[in-house]
Amino acid sequence: MEDAQGLSTGVFFCALGLTILTHLGLITGQMAGIAVILSYLTGYSFGLVFLLINLPFYWLAWTRMGRAFTLKSLGCVAALALLTELIPMGLVFEQLEPALGALIFGLVTGTGLLVIFRHGGSMGGLGVVALLIQDRTNFPAGWMQLGVDLVIFGVAFILFPASVVLYSLLGAVVINVLIAINHRKDRYLGS
Repeated sequence: MEDAQGLSTGVFFCALGLTILTHLGLITGQMAGIAVILSYLTGYSFGLVFLLINLPFYWLAWTRMGRAFTLKSLGCVAALALLTELIPMGLVFEQLEPALGALIFGLVTGTGLLVIFRHGGSMGGLGVVALLIQDRTNFPAGWMQLGVDLVIFGVAFILFPASVVLYSLLGAVVINVLIAINHRKDRYLGS
């Protein structure tokens, strides 16, 4: 029950963050960023694209991280896909400045990811690879994800106006620094 509550809370925070992000027409990094970009370019829903592009990573998760982690991650991705379709039906923004929206997105989504990681799950995709590398080498997952994000944002400069990419980059940096600083084994020593 503790993990179910934690994973649900984390997924809701991530879905809320993505609702803010896509409302502003911004992008992000990782598999979510690839899914956002593909949804903008194709017109397909973010949730469907996100669910489909994560499928290849579940084999890696199953073989390297175990059944429980894989099932939790698959559940998180499926719930995120659903919530990103439902939340915009009940949440409308009258005014939201892009810089503030990017900051809110980064803080809310980063917090959601930390909760998900703390309860043994992930949002799939590159997060699985980052957590695997962190567990094996102690190289922080957030820093690895930031490197991947820089590549995605480099490509985004070709596809989108510079202002969209720069505001988006603010949100991605906030997420990854938040994760890099807070997702450490020595942070979870409480009883």
